[in-house]
Amino acid sequence: MSGSRKPLDGAGMAVMLLLCIVLGLHQVALKGAAPYIAPMLQIALRSGISALLIGLVILWRREGFSLRDGTLRPGLLLGILFSLEFFLVAQGLRYTTAAHMSVFLYTAPLFTALALHRLLPAERLQRHQWIGIVLAFCGIVAAFAGGFFTTDVNLRILRGDLLGILAGAAWAATTVVVRCSKMAEAPATKTLLYQLVTAFALLLGVALLTGQARPTMVPLAWGSVLFQATVITFAAYLAWFSLLRRYNASQLSAFMFLSPLFGVSFGVLLLHETIDFFFALGTLLVLSGITLVGRARPLSRR
Repeated sequence: MSGSRKPLDGAGMAVMLLLCIVLGLHQVALKGAAPYIAPMLQIALRSGISALLIGLVILWRREGFSLRDGTLRPGLLLGILFSLEFFLVAQGLRYTTAAHMSVFLYTAPLFTALALHRLLPAERLQRHQWIGIVLAFCGIVAAFAGGFFTTDVNLRILRGDLLGILAGAAWAATTVVVRCSKMAEAPATKTLLYQLVTAFALLLGVALLTGQARPTMVPLAWGSVLFQATVITFAAYLAWFSLLRRYNASQLSAFMFLSPLFGVSFGVLLLHETIDFFFALGTLLVLSGITLVGRARPLSRR
């Protein structure tokens, strides 16, 4: 399989650019519809709809779905971690902006690299990757710094930003579970189905118990849920896995870091959010650090 992967070409770049634009709209869609339907309920509903679509794909491809292949326990753990990630995203968006959440959620590769460094000998971090982690850490500190200079509103934003970082850590944990369990051998559709079904059940329960299941289903609310379910959680995720089967994974991962830049841009353009100097500086440092971490090896080898 690895021998069939090729360097990223023009067609692959075009698809990746479109994918990054779509993913950049993710937090903006959640935040924009939040006055009418709580982000927690949006994520629960979109997970249920996407799970049905993934189920249809499995039936169409005749892949089958067995619970006796050793994936049940890691699959349930994966689903719980996936649910935790988006629980934290939903809660964080109650306090911080979509632009901030877009950046802090994408700290996930840092946590993944640190965890796999300890768990898998083949994933040991190299010098340039440690430099990337230090850069990204400095970026997080810089991005938080602006909130320490006054007001309760900024303190609320700091709370949401912290939840965004914790969501990134939960996202990283899902990657670690996939890499270190039977899920590494499972089809992408099966992995997604475990995540989506669990998220639908758990997050819908949380929304009901916390009073976040009282939507006002105006067109914006319907549009946000359907856009997320069909375009982001279903089509974009499957497109990503399809690209991973065709192209070099390290190049794709580096390209993916355009997503938070689009997220910040859409937050400013569509939701009229503002960003200060500290957050702008922090964003540049975080993305530079993540890009270094995403490079598996330096360009020149001995």
